[in-house]
Amino acid sequence: MATAATRSDFVRFALEQGVLRFGEFKVKSGRLSPYFFNAGLFNSGFTVGRLAEFYAQSLIDSGVEFDMLFGPAYKGIPLSTATSVALARHPAMAGRDVPFAFNRKEAKDHGEGGVLVGAPLQGKVVIIDDVITAGTSVRESVQIIREAGAEPVAVLIALDRMERAGPDGALSAHSAVQEVEQTYGMPVVSIASLTDIMSVLEGDADLAEHREAVQAYRARYGVQE
Repeated sequence: MATAATRSDFVRFALEQGVLRFGEFKVKSGRLSPYFFNAGLFNSGFTVGRLAEFYAQSLIDSGVEFDMLFGPAYKGIPLSTATSVALARHPAMAGRDVPFAFNRKEAKDHGEGGVLVGAPLQGKVVIIDDVITAGTSVRESVQIIREAGAEPVAVLIALDRMERAGPDGALSAHSAVQEVEQTYGMPVVSIASLTDIMSVLEGDADLAEHREAVQAYRARYGVQE
């Protein structure tokens, strides 16, 4: 897990870049959420580079042993690429060069062919994405990695919403992140979580007006860490 300082810094960075916003937002599940996180708005050299540094630090802090990164198409492609660069520059890696690979949605029938691009999938592989909602990209990634003879060992994401799925009267017992951890027997490492968003709200007078709504949403749909 990333340190408290790293998690707090990431939440503030997401706020500064407009990636994390407070208000009232209708999300994919149909719920009205008091906050919205759109990692697609990390869309410049500086912001993606900084995001990659957060990913790299969180992965190093987690203690997970890994040999390479895998980015599921499409969002995982720039994330795996940039994080590989950030890892190569990180002093804790002592000059180690971390390979990465990603998949394409449709197989090529020319050139190298297939659905995989980048380094050969081998050893211990970390899947990197922005968030986990339904877990579909994780399932597909795990299948691709195992079929190549490699071992998926963790999923690395930007934000854990810590949210249960399903209609109000039949909420799932676990969050999407917890489901992935239980299904595949591997950790999900997040740069930050809803708990960290709440901590920033608690310590910032300028954001005080949003505390109650976020707390109520968490009480209704959230899971404990």
